Amino acid sequence: MHRRFQLALVSAAAVLTSASNLAYSATRSPTVPMVAVGPQYDTTHVYVAAADVDRFAASFLATFGGQSTKQVVVTVTPTPSSTTSQLLQTPVGTVSLFGFKTPIPFPFGAERTGYLVTDMDVAVKAARAAGADVLVAPFPDPIGRDAVIQWPGGVNTQIYWHTTPPSYAPLQAVPENRVYVSPLRSAAFVKSYLKFSHGKVVSDDPKAAGVEIGRPGDTYRRIRIESTFGKLTAFVTDGHLPYPYGRELTGYEVTNLTETLAKAKSSGATVLVEPYKSGDRGSAMVLFPGDYVAEIHSLTGQ
Repeated sequence: MHRRFQLALVSAAAVLTSASNLAYSATRSPTVPMVAVGPQYDTTHVYVAAADVDRFAASFLATFGGQSTKQVVVTVTPTPSSTTSQLLQTPVGTVSLFGFKTPIPFPFGAERTGYLVTDMDVAVKAARAAGADVLVAPFPDPIGRDAVIQWPGGVNTQIYWHTTPPSYAPLQAVPENRVYVSPLRSAAFVKSYLKFSHGKVVSDDPKAAGVEIGRPGDTYRRIRIESTFGKLTAFVTDGHLPYPYGRELTGYEVTNLTETLAKAKSSGATVLVEPYKSGDRGSAMVLFPGDYVAEIHSLTGQ
């Protein structure tokens, strides 16, 4: 009886493990088409006051390297508005920088990232099929079309399509989209995002070190996902987050954290959280001019 009971437990564990794997695999349904292009075409959306645009751009580029496209004044929303717009292209990630000259129409400014897609109409259908909501239906912009979608858990993402397909070099290091979700909505978020992105969970740590969210001695759940859109880390928390955690949009991977932080400070940025080590990385939190918060990290051994 004792041996049969042990075998039953092993069998039950195998079934649960198999079910868990199937749950992740099932989200990558072939019925949802692949619309991703590549992480070098995806951007962090940074909104700063018009007066801070040049200071932010100079500090960000001095910290990470790279260059800016020409600054233009355009309408990037479906309703009347005016903003400066430019791309800051660095080896570790790209920023879409906006300095609105008018009030910002809702819900713009709340999206964390922008993803380039192969076909706007197909992407919108794919997002809906994956369980996302469409907050802003597709609309034309000066170089293509846009829409804003929302994942379960309240995470907003803008998707783009360009009339003339861009051609950018691969990134030296792919940044991570840092998303904070509640335990109640984390499963729905992961399922929806995986289905849309055709990505995979590369790690799911139910007891990640709390120092990573400003709570040393505590633990939380951290889920890391990779897809053609790039890297995404979901922080599953109770929302008890000390500043600036949850305010950062992106984590940037650099070769030398100490040197990068020195460049940041000398270019007008402030180190909010001094470097610390956790797991496979050393990390810090930085505030750039214009109140943009970024996580910056290097992998141990680099």
